[in-house]
Amino acid sequence: MSLVALFFLACQPNSQAAGKETDPLAPSAKAPDHSPFTTLLQRHVDREGMVNYKGFIQDMAALDKYLETLSRSAPDKKTWSEAEQIAYWINVYNAFTIKLIADNYPVKSIQDLHPKVKIPLVNTVWHKKFFQIGGEDMSLDQVEHKILRKEFEEPRIHFAINCASYSCPPLMNAAFTAENLDKELDKMTRAFINDPKRNKITKDRAELSKIFSWFTGDFTKNGNLIAYINRYSKVKLEPKAKISYMEYDWSLNEQKK
Repeated sequence: MSLVALFFLACQPNSQAAGKETDPLAPSAKAPDHSPFTTLLQRHVDREGMVNYKGFIQDMAALDKYLETLSRSAPDKKTWSEAEQIAYWINVYNAFTIKLIADNYPVKSIQDLHPKVKIPLVNTVWHKKFFQIGGEDMSLDQVEHKILRKEFEEPRIHFAINCASYSCPPLMNAAFTAENLDKELDKMTRAFINDPKRNKITKDRAELSKIFSWFTGDFTKNGNLIAYINRYSKVKLEPKAKISYMEYDWSLNEQKK
C-alpha cells in the first residue's frame, strides 16, 4: 500500500465513534449548558415571573438553538446525577412551553390551544407531541407526569414548572442547574406558598392554590397537607385548620404593556 493511501486511511474518522457522537437517539453522557436559557430568561422575564413573549419571538433563533441542544441531550441516567436530570427536565418543560406560546402568539390563555375536538384529560394542549427528546416525540404532559412526578420524589417541582398562566408559580428568570437546584426549589416553594395572590393563609383557615388539590398525593407522602404547608409558610396552620381552594386563573402570564 502506498504512503498516500495509508495517509488517507489514517485521516478518516472512525465511523462507529462518529456515529455515536452525532446520533440524536443516543443519551448524552454530559448534561448540557443551560446558560443560554438563563440569558434569554433574564432578558424577557421580570422579577415577578411575568413574560415578554414578543421578546422571545424576536429572540427565536437563540431559543430554537437552545431547544435543539435540549432535544439532542437526552439524559444518560448512568452518568447524570439526579439533580442534573431534574434541572434538565424542568428546563425542558419551561422552555418548550415558551416556544408553544411564542409559536401561537397572540393568545389569551394556553387553554386556547386545546384541540377543537376535546376529550377531557386525554386530548389537551399538554398532550400535544410537538417536540422531541433523543428522537422521541414528546409532550409537556409526559415531561410533567411520566418523568418529573413519576421518577423523582420531589414535590417542589410543582413550583418550578410554569404552564404560562397567571395562577402558575412564577417563571424563574434563570435556568435550573444541578448546582442551584435545591436552593432554587426551596426558594420558589417558599415564595409561592407565601404569595397572597396564590395562597391566603391564616392560622385557622387556608385558601390554597388548586395545585395542592390536584396533586395532594405528592405533598402528603410523608405527612398531611397542613404539615407540608407549615414547613414553608410564615403563618403556621392549626392542625384542624379549614382548607379550601382558590379558582385557577389560566390567563396568560404576560408582562403588562
